[in-house]
Amino acid sequence: MPYQIEYAYTSHIGNVRDNNEDNFWCCGETMDAENRGTDGVIVGMAAQFQTPLLAVFDGMGGESCGEIAAYLAADACGKHYQAFQYRLRKQPEQFLEEICRSMNHTVFEYSTEKRIRTMGTTVAMLAVGEEAVYACNVGDSRLYQFDEDGFRQISMDHVLKGGPFGKAPLTQYIGIPEDHMGIEPYICRLECTPGMRYLLCSDGVTDMLSDAELADILTREASVRETVEVLLERALMKGGRDNVTIVLCEIKEGERKRSLFQWFENKRKQYGGRQNEKSDEGSGL
Repeated sequence: MPYQIEYAYTSHIGNVRDNNEDNFWCCGETMDAENRGTDGVIVGMAAQFQTPLLAVFDGMGGESCGEIAAYLAADACGKHYQAFQYRLRKQPEQFLEEICRSMNHTVFEYSTEKRIRTMGTTVAMLAVGEEAVYACNVGDSRLYQFDEDGFRQISMDHVLKGGPFGKAPLTQYIGIPEDHMGIEPYICRLECTPGMRYLLCSDGVTDMLSDAELADILTREASVRETVEVLLERALMKGGRDNVTIVLCEIKEGERKRSLFQWFENKRKQYGGRQNEKSDEGSGL
């Protein structure tokens, strides 16, 4: 049985910061480097056969380096996805490893050219394959899973343990120097089951809300849009000391006939577009 993926996402500058160092890639949608977040909560629907990819980025670095790093990573993520989406269908784990290396190279190359020593971004990604869902993260942006069996974190925090003061430094991030160590994303395979929800978020959420508070919100009977609205509202009410970016998706049962119709319709539009391009070339336009 094919599945549909209903999703909702938002990005907010928060109550304290003057700039937004977060970004996202959500089924083709992303933000420019200089942005003030999204205009409210945005919702959408994707079919499983489209192998949708969702990602949250949290940039870091002095001055404007954070938002540039998050933007560069999101842009590289989109370009890699569009070029090698077919690998996500057949080799999902390899695809995720490759997309992390591609993003890392893009950010590291920029920082090297501009001689920026402290620049990078975290990433939390969710990829829907043909037979399962795959979670991937680098840094401390998190992914959570919720179903009838409970609420759990499915990402791994790449942080230095035992730091006595302040926030623990990251041991892995996108933009890590390639001549020092390799990027090592955490990847896990998960069941694709109707009713299951996945939350991706920057630490503007997890620094403000405990896991218990997140579980309380996510276990309520509410749509993905309403749940994202509540998560954002609660993070801002608790201080909103950082940028807040949230992506929430739910696996839903799809209709096989409708999915096939959408596939043929997409192919028809693509073919029609190519034919129009050829006609324009032939006419000299």
